[in-house]
Parts: sequence; structure tokens; C-alpha cells
Amino acid sequence: MLSADQKAFYDANGYLLITGFIGAEEAAQLRAEVHAIAARQGPTNATWSSVADQGTVLEHSHDVQFRSAAFTRLLVDPRLTGVFTSLIGPNVQLHHNKMFIKPPERGSPFPMHQDYGYFPHRGTSMTAVILHLDDAPNAKGCVRLYPGSHKLGPQEAIGQDHTVDPDRFPLDSALPIEAKAGDLLVFNYLTVHGSGLNVSEEPRTTWLAQVRDPEDEPISEQHQSRGQGMMLAGIDPRTVPFQFAWQSTA
Repeated sequence: MLSADQKAFYDANGYLLITGFIGAEEAAQLRAEVHAIAARQGPTNATWSSVADQGTVLEHSHDVQFRSAAFTRLLVDPRLTGVFTSLIGPNVQLHHNKMFIKPPERGSPFPMHQDYGYFPHRGTSMTAVILHLDDAPNAKGCVRLYPGSHKLGPQEAIGQDHTVDPDRFPLDSALPIEAKAGDLLVFNYLTVHGSGLNVSEEPRTTWLAQVRDPEDEPISEQHQSRGQGMMLAGIDPRTVPFQFAWQSTA
């Protein structure tokens, strides 16, 4: 569980970096799992369209718990669910999770954006965590964000990548969140964030999960994923009639 000081910092700034969330050995094991998944699935490139002309690469996979049981266990690890329940309450529902590898020397950037643009909800419970599985200094294209920007509410989403106004939120002026292997970055989906190029000689490897309060319903059904709706802590208190998965039209 987070301390009162940690929660106060998060409420004020829209993010929190928890150093040493997992140990170096555990981070190395999860890193190996991510790179093994990447090797099994073959080349991918999740580079956003707005920066696709730079010749960079971003390896990724969604729904990682369907590829490695290590991430199934991680989703319900009490260390992680304790962070979530501290911030959004006792009921925590999975929205999606994914892995990223920014390759050496040409790992793609993420332009500045709010996650709200991809999956808007009626409330603000949607919370992301990025678990760093190797070191993420600025040269590797670490996350950059604008502290307190979650208080501005939803910003106009520009183009297919749902970016924010680059003149108002330039990447170079955002706060770099340099991290070590095992550190956990937590942020609200209204916090403006992005990341730079990996120009180092080593990959940057991360795992990301997005969760919500099950009663915080989406404005529109988009960004669907396998396993979405899985309860990681507590219950889904809504009254919903039972139906088989193949009967659902959602």
C-alpha cells in the first residue's frame, strides 16, 4: 500500500515513481520473458504514424498474460494490486497490458499525449503503471511528462495518434523520468506524457498495465483487448445478467 505522502504526491502531480518496486533479479527474469516473447512472435513495429518517417522501430505485444504465465501472476501480485487499491479503491479491473522494447540506437519515440484520447471514460480512475525491466536513462528514451497536467482535464486530441498540442506541451520541455530496472512509474490517464528516441547502445524494455474502477464506464467502446474486464482486486459490484462469452455483442 502507498503511504500518505506518496498518495499526496500522486494527487498533486498525476504520477509517482516507486524506486526498487521489484528487485534486480526479478526484473532480469521478466526482461528475459519479454525478449523471449519478442523472439517467438517475430518482428513487429508499433511506431506511431506521426513519427513513422524517422526510420525507427518499436517492438511490442499486447495481452502479455496470454503469452507468459509470469505476467498472469504479475497482474494479481499483491505488491501491484496494493498500489492500485491505494489510488482507485478496493475494486480494480484490468483494461489492458502490453510490453515494449525500444531497440538500441533507433528505438521509436512516443509523441506527447493523454491516454484519455485512446479510451475515454466517464471518470478519472484509469491508471497506468510502467514497470522498468532494464535501466531507462534519458538516452534510452525514458518517459517524459508534465507534472500536474492531469488537473487540466481532457485536451484536444490531434490526428490518428491522439497527440496533444506540441506547442503547448513540447517533448523537450517535459520532465524526464529516468528509472532503474525494477522501478515502477504510476500515472493517471489524463497526465500528459510521451518519450524520446532510444539513442543508446542498449534496448529499453518495459511492461505496461492499465486498470480502472469497474464502475468507471467507458464513453465509447474502443481499444478492446483479451482479458479486459478481469478483476485484479475486489469485485465488480454492477448488476449484470449472466451470458456466455460467445453471446456477447460488446
